Amino acid sequence: MKATIERATLLKALSHVQSVVERRNTIPILSNVLIEAGEGSIKLMATDLDLQINEGVAAAVDQPGATTVSAHTLFDIARKLPEGAQVQLSAAEGRMAIVAGRARFSLGTLPRDDFPVIAEGELPTQFELPAETLKQIIDKTRFAISTEETRYYLNGIFFHVAEGVLKAAATDGHRLARVTVDQPQGAEGMPDVIVPRKCVAELRKLLDEVDGSVGVSLSGTKIRFDLGQAVLTSKLIDGTFPDYSRVIPTGNDKILKIDPRSFAEGVDRVSTIATEKTRAVKMGLDRDKITLSVTSPENGTAAEEVPGEYVSAPFEIGFNSRYLLDILGQLEGDAVEVHLADAAAPTLIRENDKAPALYVLMPMRV
Repeated sequence: MKATIERATLLKALSHVQSVVERRNTIPILSNVLIEAGEGSIKLMATDLDLQINEGVAAAVDQPGATTVSAHTLFDIARKLPEGAQVQLSAAEGRMAIVAGRARFSLGTLPRDDFPVIAEGELPTQFELPAETLKQIIDKTRFAISTEETRYYLNGIFFHVAEGVLKAAATDGHRLARVTVDQPQGAEGMPDVIVPRKCVAELRKLLDEVDGSVGVSLSGTKIRFDLGQAVLTSKLIDGTFPDYSRVIPTGNDKILKIDPRSFAEGVDRVSTIATEKTRAVKMGLDRDKITLSVTSPENGTAAEEVPGEYVSAPFEIGFNSRYLLDILGQLEGDAVEVHLADAAAPTLIRENDKAPALYVLMPMRV
């Protein structure tokens, strides 16, 4: 193969595909990117066997062909080439030559026939979602995805259709985030799916460069996102997501209204003295007076009064300060409702009852 491509175009495409490639691989070809040169374009593809990305970019192709070469090495070369350079790629006899200006590189290649491709099979459910909507879904839920490998079925975002809406939820057992959006046309009868954490992270990066809509196609085992030039295909997590609706409290009658920003700043200040072991921040609730406090055996104590509207019976409750800050950081309005029951019951946090996002946080003993 022989092709010429502009450095900026090559670099952008490589930055997308190389991040799927794991740094350490027991299978050498998984460290490589597949480069296919055809009529006026180059297609790049990378995979880790669970997630696969394809991207097509314009190029001047003198000789069609295909090969695979180290993804991270090629990306680093493209990154260091001078701006505006025309990069010539040519592959023959197990080597790939990269020429740009006075710089020349020769890299080892592996045959394209050995490159694994995820077999998608049939993807019967197909619909479109605005890129902005998909961004919002990810941003408002992904912080709650569990990183605990033993509960692998929590290592992703759960998408399902219910009551005429599309719901996305993530939980790690300590907190739950759920976002509801209008059901897109074509999503009827969609299977419940869990999209893995790595796919979510790669998708979110790509969404920053997409205007308009994203095509979503899925089956019970695979999902594909069509983002224009790039296509992301992923295996889904083979497991059953717990019935999270059971932990969303409906009878919490103590309501606290706060401004999430000033409240978060207060939580952040008092938790300065908290250590890894004592991340708990205590909220003392009294009539229109909220006292935040942290006690750390190593560092001492901190307390701050923060504004809030509260008219129910006084009581105290503790939360993990980091989990609380994660949720407060997702809330956009000036007024947020915190629905409390008692010091041991799950707490519901949302902007109001019409808001698309809601959060549930389990309290801590303090």
